[in-house]
Amino acid sequence: MNTVSAEESGAGRGPLGKVQPRQLIVTVYGLYARDTDGWMSVASLIQLLADLDVEAQTVRSCVSRLKRAGLLEAQSVSGAAGYRISPETERILRDGDPRIFAARRATVDEGWVLVVFSVPESERARRHTLRTQLTRLGFGSVSAGVWIAPGHVHDEAESMLARHGLRSYADLFRADYLSAGGDADELAAKVRSWWDTDRLQRLYVEFLAAHRPVADRIANGVPVTDRQAFTTYIGVLTDWRRLVYLDPGVARELLPGEWSGTHASELFDEMHARLAGPARRHVERVRAR
Repeated sequence: MNTVSAEESGAGRGPLGKVQPRQLIVTVYGLYARDTDGWMSVASLIQLLADLDVEAQTVRSCVSRLKRAGLLEAQSVSGAAGYRISPETERILRDGDPRIFAARRATVDEGWVLVVFSVPESERARRHTLRTQLTRLGFGSVSAGVWIAPGHVHDEAESMLARHGLRSYADLFRADYLSAGGDADELAAKVRSWWDTDRLQRLYVEFLAAHRPVADRIANGVPVTDRQAFTTYIGVLTDWRRLVYLDPGVARELLPGEWSGTHASELFDEMHARLAGPARRHVERVRAR
């Protein structure tokens, strides 16, 4: 009987381009280390990344960079060398869980959050960090120093500004959009100017093209080993995590008519339901060796 092939189940190139080993390591730690006090042995990590076609030396190099960045901390447990998620990384992962696993879409009447900021030219690096982090939270640009997102992103924005020491450069406001004619089409046009919804639509289409075929095969009863479930799940989750941080989550009525994000969300939920359990069994077996 046919099974899902290695090519289909692998985590290689997603809708945002080639998936970097560092991103795969963060996904693995986020999924499987937090239930063991944030720790994973180097040996287990190398074996799991080998399943994803990442060489051991590449894993060691990426882990070293993650350690230097303060995301991982070296620690030996019972004589086994390994790394633990740093407290800051744990908080970032915890804050990101709702966006990844329970992404919500705003309603038209819940309003907006505005971040108004001014960073001196002498602190250009901080300005870059601020813009990068706002983009990562799905904010769109109204003008150079005014960025916007649906109102429910307020807490994430407040947390991000505090975490990066940027709160003194920015003011946050809750706002309603007051159009001249009260026309919903006018607000929809504004949304298209604040965000590149055409690009996001293309990325969702590519996500569906990359993962729908294997999802259909699994749904139709093609056998999947636990190892294949792991590689497939890591691939789809890594792609999905990157997409949801680009999606502002604006109300469906303000998005293009043929919005593939809805179908992509349904596909992720389907694959999560089918693959998360057997993928975890594979990880537990590897860690028990």
